[in-house]
Amino acid sequence: MKVNGTPLSSGEGKRSAAASPADPEVATKATRRRFTAAYKLSIVEKADACDTPGEIGELLRREGLYSSHLSSWRKAAREGSLRRLAKKRGPRPSGGKREAKKVRKLERENARLREELRKARIIIDVQGKSCGAAGREPRGRETLLSAAVGLAGHVGVLAACKALGVARATFYRRRGPKTGQRQPRAAPARALDAAERAEVFGVLCSPRFADRAPAEVYATLLDEGVYLCSERTMYRILAENQAVRERRAQRGHPNHPKPEVVARAPNQAWSWDITRLLGPEKWRYFHLYVILDIFSRYVTGWMVAERETAGLAGHLIGETCLKHGVRPRVLTLHSDRGSPMTAKCTAQLLADLGVTQSLGRPRVSNDNPYSEAHFKTVKYHPGFPGRFGCIEEAKDFCREFFQWYNTQHRHGGIGLLTPEQVHLGRAPEVIEHRQNVLAAAYDARPDRFVAGPPKAAEPPVEVWINRALPVTAADGQEPGHGREEDSLN
Repeated sequence: MKVNGTPLSSGEGKRSAAASPADPEVATKATRRRFTAAYKLSIVEKADACDTPGEIGELLRREGLYSSHLSSWRKAAREGSLRRLAKKRGPRPSGGKREAKKVRKLERENARLREELRKARIIIDVQGKSCGAAGREPRGRETLLSAAVGLAGHVGVLAACKALGVARATFYRRRGPKTGQRQPRAAPARALDAAERAEVFGVLCSPRFADRAPAEVYATLLDEGVYLCSERTMYRILAENQAVRERRAQRGHPNHPKPEVVARAPNQAWSWDITRLLGPEKWRYFHLYVILDIFSRYVTGWMVAERETAGLAGHLIGETCLKHGVRPRVLTLHSDRGSPMTAKCTAQLLADLGVTQSLGRPRVSNDNPYSEAHFKTVKYHPGFPGRFGCIEEAKDFCREFFQWYNTQHRHGGIGLLTPEQVHLGRAPEVIEHRQNVLAAAYDARPDRFVAGPPKAAEPPVEVWINRALPVTAADGQEPGHGREEDSLN
């Protein structure tokens, strides 16, 4: 199968094990492979020398290459550009021990900074969930202490207490066992009595100071030679009387809950998104709409359009539900919060179809993972062109690609089955056949299976977007229902 002269890989299997041992070195940062002109020329010469069927395929698998690499290198070899680039340009300078020592030092520093970055991300996430929810409510201190206990297991006690503003002594008292009953704390001798607290509250609520902050009241009274109490005590007195609230006319952002979507069979949960395809010139794009079944990874519907609008999205969703015979109150459609996804006409269409709408949280990159991973499969395929000359060329590529993806691509997330086999219920037959083949191989040479009889891979029985974490009965909820604060995601 080819698109614009570029072969599409069949995806029948992964790269086989090489004859020589793999390089044990692990790079700290992933880099793209680079091929020298001499290497390309040697591969072309080896491929031209192959004369038996399957020998070229064995060469490509051994070298970790695709057929598209060989095609482009052969073309460059015919044009003579490879031989010109393969000429040696003199000896390369050799590095000394000083450079190697500097590299090792930089690697250690990089590892240290990556660990600090990991801890900082966890701390920022917990601060956003705990500190924002606490505010000045009476439960704020308890919320911070609970968050500090959970955070200490990831970043340490010192960093957790410092990030959330919790005293370490309080942290250790809370974590340690409680013995006996604690006596109520006596009021300090220097505290204001009831009459003095009532006087301060009356001054703060007087017509003169009713609209002014305690800091202004404190400063104004000092200028007049009057001292009632400190600014912090004024806030305490107001809090005791439930008189501390936000009075400014500012917008309050809604609390977006974490979506939790589960699918245990095809056509129970779909994920959809829109991505851009580069057009023939800069700032020219085509928009690819894709609807994906998260249980089977089957592409149930797609469309290439010139624009990104809610009307086109609604047309795609309606036609796809009609083709697959979606029944009301069965399907959940998940997406991010793009403008076509949150449009009123899209919500009305889903309500008419009986489809439950699920939206990811804003500025959360992993709330729509299946669609994001699928777009990466599309654009990282060796047959994907850099740009499309016209929209018809983009449609031709997508027709052939999605046909290959649904019917031939062995997906690692579903037991190396094709999406079509899982979506149409053919997976048990294929797994049984594979198991019979493995059993026959084991019976013939059991010494080659050191871990015992092999077992064919199976797809998962359920697929989640943000799996709900189970909670204990002490949390006051039934098992199986998760709480957002239990996860650092």
